[in-house]
Amino acid sequence: MPRYKFQCSVCEHVQIVFMRMSDVLEECENCNASGTMQKQFDRFFSPSSIVKDKKVGSITKEYIEKNREILKQQKEENRSKEYEPS
Repeated sequence: MPRYKFQCSVCEHVQIVFMRMSDVLEECENCNASGTMQKQFDRFFSPSSIVKDKKVGSITKEYIEKNREILKQQKEENRSKEYEPS
């Protein structure tokens, strides 16, 4: 499932969500405002950031390394959170 980054236009809270392209995120988990979440685009995923003279393999390696770092940060954030038993 693809990962999307959203930002609330009210409180500017940033949320990263794994969801289908057809799904919609409307409510901010921070301030509970409805209809304020706007999809943000990471600069290294934009088509304009692809340099034509680079080989596909080197571009793929760059994306993998950047995503590894993002995943590492997300794991650290989730480990530091306290969850209530369900």
